[in-house]
Amino acid sequence: MCEKIYYSFITRDGYKGNAPKYFEPSEFEWSENIESNWEGVKKELDAFLASGHELWPYFDQSIVTKKNNWKTIPFGAWGVKFYGNRKKAPFTSALLDKVPGVVSASFNMLDAETRIVPHFGDTNAVMRCHLGIVIPGSLPEVGFEVEGEQKSWEEGKLLFFCDAHNHTAWNDSKSFRYILLFDVIRPEYLKKKRWICSKVLASLFLQSSAQKLTFLRKLPLFMQMSLFYMAAFAAFFIVPLRNFVSNLIKGA
Repeated sequence: MCEKIYYSFITRDGYKGNAPKYFEPSEFEWSENIESNWEGVKKELDAFLASGHELWPYFDQSIVTKKNNWKTIPFGAWGVKFYGNRKKAPFTSALLDKVPGVVSASFNMLDAETRIVPHFGDTNAVMRCHLGIVIPGSLPEVGFEVEGEQKSWEEGKLLFFCDAHNHTAWNDSKSFRYILLFDVIRPEYLKKKRWICSKVLASLFLQSSAQKLTFLRKLPLFMQMSLFYMAAFAAFFIVPLRNFVSNLIKGA
């Protein structure tokens, strides 16, 4: 029986469920295709950076020890597709399109001597997947931790974890760390994929809005929840239309 889906915006005191900390990549047949093509992903990342394209600072700077030192370039985010960025990385995008239930993807950089502070992710309904691309070291210098259990990234290897658990990452080396990050809906929740994406998008929208409109944080909880469900309902219908129009403009 599936456990109840957790959303960080609804349950404010963190995830207390029983999802595994880490998932085993070998249990998913598509993982072999990702790992066997990792050098093609690396070539595309190298070309992307060499052409002068820049990664964007992660929107929530409060969870990084050094401002603008955690950067990303998204190809998709919770069902929203960035066709302009996908065209800059066609090999990687095509590779990820073969993964059932993928809803987000990005190249992800963690700068030298930078840490991501412990935090809970948005939902337990996904596996967050990391493909090591440029890994400048291993534990204890460079690593990842979920609920006290540490692991090292490896170039060309996948690391899967439940993003809802309290987790952190660090790069105490003198070089950049690059991964391909992508979110995959867990098989038991796949039928609810669109609603899961809509609710997480609503949460991210309200979190981002509250950074600029601080009065939102002071609203009574019932008003915050009303805004959350209205935003989720809007995202459910707007995202497919937005993707269709964006594909016509940038994907052609």
